[in-house]
Amino acid sequence: MPRGQYERRTRPTTAAKPQSPITGATTAEAVSDGGTQVIEAAAPPRPEMRAAPRAEDPRARAARRVAELREHGGALEEGEDKFFIDSADVPEAWEYEWKRMTVLGKEDPAYQVSLARRGWEPVPASRHPHLMPAGWSRQTIERDGMVLMERPREISDEARLRDRKAAALQMRSKEEQLNQAPEGQFERSNKGNSLVNVKKSIEAIPIPE
Repeated sequence: MPRGQYERRTRPTTAAKPQSPITGATTAEAVSDGGTQVIEAAAPPRPEMRAAPRAEDPRARAARRVAELREHGGALEEGEDKFFIDSADVPEAWEYEWKRMTVLGKEDPAYQVSLARRGWEPVPASRHPHLMPAGWSRQTIERDGMVLMERPREISDEARLRDRKAAALQMRSKEEQLNQAPEGQFERSNKGNSLVNVKKSIEAIPIPE
């Protein structure tokens, strides 16, 4: 090569990457002074075959359903109290009671206002989701026209004390009325013994179903 002249070299050019008709891999053609060289790339990995899902064990499905029913108070047997509230669910220093919400499907706004004035508020269903069925959308806990409500136990104790005092006052008032009855009324004389006899007892009031 004469001096002053420089040899010019060119870099190999890469042509398009067609797929191999045999393996499906991509190929590249490198052009050089010696000719064209075909370079075959590795084929992409095939996705793994997933096994078909197996049928669920019926025993496991039954155990899951039992847990759901017990969690949401389902499958009650005859004679069980559907209004039962576990004392462990009641927060400390508070008291729970079922209060009337509807009568024949209709609400009584005046009674609801009276409950609010006496300190009663609905227990939020979000606090005890196990007391209501799954998917319950209302914010209160309800059973057969009743709603679960709460108020501080101190207020409830004071209310019970007022009720006992009012009952005792009514009892004394009736005794005084009987003892001050006119002569001959109530057949007051029975061989020198008075027939006016007031018996006092505290008994539970039967609640109709």
